[in-house]
Amino acid sequence: MADVGFYHVTHQSPLAALARLMEKAHGQGLRALVRVAAAARVKEVDDYLWTHDPESFLPHGTARNEYPELQPIYIAEGEAAAPNGATLLVLLDNVTPTALEGFDRVLYLFDGRDDDQVAMARAHWRDLKAQGHILKYWQQQDGGGWSQAA
Repeated sequence: MADVGFYHVTHQSPLAALARLMEKAHGQGLRALVRVAAAARVKEVDDYLWTHDPESFLPHGTARNEYPELQPIYIAEGEAAAPNGATLLVLLDNVTPTALEGFDRVLYLFDGRDDDQVAMARAHWRDLKAQGHILKYWQQQDGGGWSQAA
């Protein structure tokens, strides 16, 4: 069973939170698959990760790029597989958390300022708990960092 962390984003956009988390993951040498809800969102996330910080370089790719297996961070729609051998799965846009096999960790980011996203995250929490996954809840702090709630 995967270790699933629910990241309640409240002090910045989910994309800004994603960028910070991916910088940390990349710095640790982890490979990540970022699943989003729609093809247009793949492009939006891709563009954001290239431009979010002029001082930062966060290597990543999508299906539009060659050599997906070489991408440290791969962005895809829906239940895409991890062509890059990712062990970290990131779910945005309340993508249904299915096909978690093969991932050591799952980060489920949801916008705490959106009541529909909060409700969907709660439903996904219940489903994953019933399946026996190890669940952790992370609350975003003022500076954008995270603290684990008990």
